Amino acid sequence: MSQSDAVRLEIEELEALRAELEKSTAAAAPRWNAEPEDVRRSVAKLVLTLVEFIRKVMERQALRRMEADTLTPEEVESVGLALMKLEETIQEMAQVFGLDPQDLNLELGPLGKLI
Repeated sequence: MSQSDAVRLEIEELEALRAELEKSTAAAAPRWNAEPEDVRRSVAKLVLTLVEFIRKVMERQALRRMEADTLTPEEVESVGLALMKLEETIQEMAQVFGLDPQDLNLELGPLGKLI
């Protein structure tokens, strides 16, 4: 085999490898659709998911403090009302963007879902 044949064979192998990589990459990672309405909805979903996560953390903290008797009855009432209002607001905003409140979650890969 001549040197030019070897170079041509290497080029063909590299092109075949590149084509295979492009094909597998396209199948594994879908392209992002930058339609303005899709972007707004995606950002709203992300923000509402994070707010819902924080609300749940705050709710758990409030329950721990109630069980430990570190909140006065007035504080319990105040925290409870605030968390209820926040949950209502999240649900209302989800409706505005056409989101189901159960869809407010993030896939964290091998760690599972955020909420």
